[in-house]
Amino acid sequence: MEDLKQLYDAIVDGQAGKAKTITTNALAEGADPQDILNQFMIPAMDEVGRRFETNEYFVPELLIAARAMKGALEIIKPKLVATGAKPIGKVAIGTVKGDLHDIGKNLVAAMLEGGGFEIVDLGVDVTPEKFVAAVKDKGANVIALSALLTTTMPSMKTTIDVLKEAGIRDQVKVMIGGAPVTQKYADEIGADGYSDNASAAVALARKLVG
Repeated sequence: MEDLKQLYDAIVDGQAGKAKTITTNALAEGADPQDILNQFMIPAMDEVGRRFETNEYFVPELLIAARAMKGALEIIKPKLVATGAKPIGKVAIGTVKGDLHDIGKNLVAAMLEGGGFEIVDLGVDVTPEKFVAAVKDKGANVIALSALLTTTMPSMKTTIDVLKEAGIRDQVKVMIGGAPVTQKYADEIGADGYSDNASAAVALARKLVG
């Protein structure tokens, strides 16, 4: 049987090719896709997050680990769907209207996916209405708003206001982040949570859907 501890190590070390090979072999040998995800892949990304928090890893290491995770995840996703396995939650993520920055948003999306969430990536320059549609049409129960410019931060408040107007604010948790964003601002606009980095975003999202 394929040694899945090696999958954990491959993800932590950012070895995408190795992670895919081990996953493919493990599935061929009859390993349970849910076990692979819960016992090796998610813990690997949790370890990557821990290393980031303690400054052992930086953004480049985070990105290559996330890429390795994503590659392995693409292989097991069809099997997970076939077994009826459910993600922890569904997160609609995007950079708010007027803002075209996507590196931070992509990093958070990859870390959340690695943490067991289903991701609806709405991209950049996302209108409040698109976030509303993600809740109504796609069943997102968490919305993650990113802004890198102080001039686009008001779009976060507008999005929350539009969720209220649509009558769905109580159906969804809203988390915000980005370089100029603070906990104080999150409190002011009525967001459910704020995170200042991708690793902490995963812990926050888990707490919000808890």
